[in-house]
Amino acid sequence: MGGTRWLRGFLLALGAGWILLSGAGVYYAKSKGIAPALAAPVIAAFLLEYAFYLVPGFSELRVWLSDRIPVRLLALYLALSALAPYLLYSLATGQFRVQSGVRLAALVLAISFWYVWQRPSPTADLTILALVVAPLIAKLFFRQIYTSPIPSVDDIYLGHLMLIRLTASVMLMVREVEGTGFGFWPTAKEWSIGFRYFAFYLPVGLALSVGLRMLHFKASWMSLVRAPFRFLAALWVIALFEEFLSRGLLQRWISDWTGRPNLALLTASALFGLSHLWYGHPFPNWRQAILTAALGWFCGKAYEQAGGIRAAMVTHALAVTVHQTLFS
Repeated sequence: MGGTRWLRGFLLALGAGWILLSGAGVYYAKSKGIAPALAAPVIAAFLLEYAFYLVPGFSELRVWLSDRIPVRLLALYLALSALAPYLLYSLATGQFRVQSGVRLAALVLAISFWYVWQRPSPTADLTILALVVAPLIAKLFFRQIYTSPIPSVDDIYLGHLMLIRLTASVMLMVREVEGTGFGFWPTAKEWSIGFRYFAFYLPVGLALSVGLRMLHFKASWMSLVRAPFRFLAALWVIALFEEFLSRGLLQRWISDWTGRPNLALLTASALFGLSHLWYGHPFPNWRQAILTAALGWFCGKAYEQAGGIRAAMVTHALAVTVHQTLFS
């Protein structure tokens, strides 16, 4: 019975997510007067992506797959799964372009087969991190590929979700990185650590925001109502991905390579801040980079104490939620 508990959990999360996403998609399409012929393929693509997105978050499922599928075949399956949602919606809605498909396939194949073609090393590890981050910084990359047939719907998020779970799947199942604590739901201890380091960060973040003239109060009743949903979205998407890259991979690797955890914490925090130079306008956004680097330090401390990224995800998601809910 215990051996199949993870399967029941996966199927429960899959079924519940499909019901909620389908309902939300249908409601949105009807409220906006979107034709079913356009809405259905887009909804189906997000449902398919959601199924793949769940896989790396279930450690027993990851082990089950990696133990049974040869690594080259596993890399191929991951690449095909990354392309499937794009092909599903773009072919059905007339948005498919050969050039876009080739560019996406090149990125997906490079990430999927990275550790099939070469052994892990500091150079290989840092290069693939740069490869993963580059299309997010160059925002036009996904925007030119995931074009939307519906003006009010931005399909670029489909590409972002794909990149998150493809990167996680490759690192956890092909490279077999250990000790990241990758997952969707923190333990009680991780919640406690995450809240504690958010409380430590809050006065620092507020002081920096005031000093950098970034603090503009904007709270409303509607924003307060949305806060729990914003928190979950931040926890399971933004914080999950950024903490996995910055703490679960980069901070851990630097610590392993140098034997100096404090150096790893400072370096990962600084690079985390620098990656946000492209956030907002104008570029370079040094104020955002400084504030984010400070947050990165507290997230890094949460990661160190918990021994995994889920506590850091809580700290990160709380900071994002407070900022989006109370300030502009």
